[in-house]
Amino acid sequence: MISLRKLAQSNPSAFLPDLATSLNNLGTFLSALGRRKDALALTQEAVDIRRKLAQSNPAAFLPDLARSLNSLGNRLSALGRLEEALAPTQEAVEIRRKFAQSNLAAFLPDLATSLNNLGASLSDLGRWEDALAPAQEATEILRRLAHSNPAAFLPHLATSLNNLGAFLSALGRREDALAPVQESVDIHRQLARSNPAAFLPDLAGSLNNLGASLSDLGRREDALAFAQEAVDIRRKLAQPNPAAFLPGLAKSLGAFGSVLSSLEQHEKATGIFAEGLQHIAPFYQEHPDAFAPLAGSLQDSYLQSCREADIKPDEKLLIMRKK
Repeated sequence: MISLRKLAQSNPSAFLPDLATSLNNLGTFLSALGRRKDALALTQEAVDIRRKLAQSNPAAFLPDLARSLNSLGNRLSALGRLEEALAPTQEAVEIRRKFAQSNLAAFLPDLATSLNNLGASLSDLGRWEDALAPAQEATEILRRLAHSNPAAFLPHLATSLNNLGAFLSALGRREDALAPVQESVDIHRQLARSNPAAFLPDLAGSLNNLGASLSDLGRREDALAFAQEAVDIRRKLAQPNPAAFLPGLAKSLGAFGSVLSSLEQHEKATGIFAEGLQHIAPFYQEHPDAFAPLAGSLQDSYLQSCREADIKPDEKLLIMRKK
């Protein structure tokens, strides 16, 4: 990186594109390690460089700008800066849609990725109706692509189906939500068999949503098995890399606890919610905007289960001040 910076200073036309690529890649790597602030700074720099390059040569550099804008939206969302995340994500969709019109084969996969991110960004803001259209479009694109090239596009289709199911569920369309989430689990399970390191995290996320969908439909015993499996997967993932996977484990514990509560297993649910709060506490303290929704949900669920089980809450676990 230092060498590229020096080279770009002495010969920007030759080396600025490579510097932007390295910055973008390093930001993605740091984000996966849980170093969210560091990742944001590098990704923002990549966007700034690529925007300047695209001004002088849009045909060559707008696709790269869209890639960095996509990453920037993800980095901002990870820090809880949800309103700020929407603009770069929308811009990435607009750029990729224009390029896909003239070259479907080259740019349709990237358009689907940005559409999925746009749906996620809108859903983070509670705009579920608005999120549904890009999620449906992304799923339709990726189903076509996966039909002709399953090795390349099945993972993306599974992610898109998972998002679509979550948005339908949030809109109260519970029956409609079940099929895409079940399909997402089936694909992710197949992929995880051959490459667990790459796809177990995604399988856990799909299992979480499937458990929630089944619970919403009153199939709570079925939901419990999937929620437990998601917890087991994320617990294993978090052992070697807690910075990256503990928030996901906390989320899965929250979903598992909710199913236990619905089955009136309140004492067990209390312990599960307590564990979730223990895991999320350091992340909430470092990035309160990003983790307040999860921390708040876990704390509310913990207090409710304590009341139902007639257990005194542990004050040390109450990481959020009550208004």
